[in-house]
Parts: sequence; structure tokens; C-alpha cells
Amino acid sequence: MKEFVDFSNKIRKNISKVIIGKEEIIDLITVGFICGGHILLEDVPGLGKTTLAKAFSRTLGLNFTRVQFTPDLMPSDLTGINFYNQRSMEFEFKRGPIFTNILLADEINRATPRTQSSLLEAMEEKQVSVDGNTYILNKPFMVLATQNPVESFGTFPLPEAQLDRFLMRISLGYPSKEEEKILLKDIKRKILLRSFSKL
Repeated sequence: MKEFVDFSNKIRKNISKVIIGKEEIIDLITVGFICGGHILLEDVPGLGKTTLAKAFSRTLGLNFTRVQFTPDLMPSDLTGINFYNQRSMEFEFKRGPIFTNILLADEINRATPRTQSSLLEAMEEKQVSVDGNTYILNKPFMVLATQNPVESFGTFPLPEAQLDRFLMRISLGYPSKEEEKILLKDIKRKILLRSFSKL
């Protein structure tokens, strides 16, 4: 128990240098990671979902890949493809971005149901099947998916089977007044530092 608390405190302390006032959210993501689960981050743009995912992976020293989900994204763009190598005169498997430790599926509900379903096997069984061959994913493997719950134009609702793969559904929420003051001071300091560096 003490090891878990120390581990969680170290993660929270490090990420809090980048993300202000989201200690509870950081703890939930840490619990999800330890449990081998996946997290769905629901909120409007600009609240730090991507920054949080990057900071979490860097804190743990894990490989991180961000994929922007769009209507034209194909399942093979995630899992990878078999291509013909003219030098070896054989088909070779080119791994897709899903072969990472932490996959940020950005705006997952903008992809078609076909592409969304390509994550089902990966999230449940930690493997992908391409052209009859099964490939084991990296360990650990975690999907941090984001979606905007407000905007509906050009989106595809996540089916129940997909939602069932997520251990938690979390909303970051807007920062408090005190947290906004800290953020503004930090932004002001960075602007001043940039202006000094130009001299």
C-alpha cells in the first residue's frame, strides 16, 4: 500500500508542474494505468487533455503516440499494413501508431465506427490482428481517448461495446478562479521570458 501511495504521489507532484489543480484527475488516471484500464477524457477543447496525456507518459518514461481521429482515418492507419518489399521480395508488416505504450486517441468520436472498432481488440486483448496474423502490443498499453461531448456535427457516437472498454469516463472541468490566476501569472512570465530572449 505504501509503495502505491509513494508512486502516486511522485506522479501527481511531477504532473502538477505542468497541469494546475487537477490532482484528483491525475490520481484517477494513475489508478486506471495500474489496473491496466483505459480512460475516456470528456471535455470541451482547451482544458489540457492532450497536455495531461503527454505529461503522464513522460513522467513514467513511456512511449507516447498521438493520433488525431478524423472521418477519413482508416483502421490500417492505426494497426499497420502489410506491404511488399521489393528488395526482399516478401511481404512485411509495417507497425502502426497503436504499437506504443500510451496511445492518445484525440477526438475519438470523429472517426467512423469502422475505425473505432479497430481499437476493440487492442483495448481488450492487448493485440491486433492484420491479414490473419496476430501481433502482441507493447506492455504496458493504455488508451487515453478524448472527445468533445458538446459538439455533435461530424461526429459518430461511441457504441456501447467501445464504451465498455474504458475503465473510467472523466471530465477535467474548468479551472477555479485561483487556478486561473496561477495560469495567467505563468503565461505572463513565459511571455516576458520570450521578450527578454529576443534582446
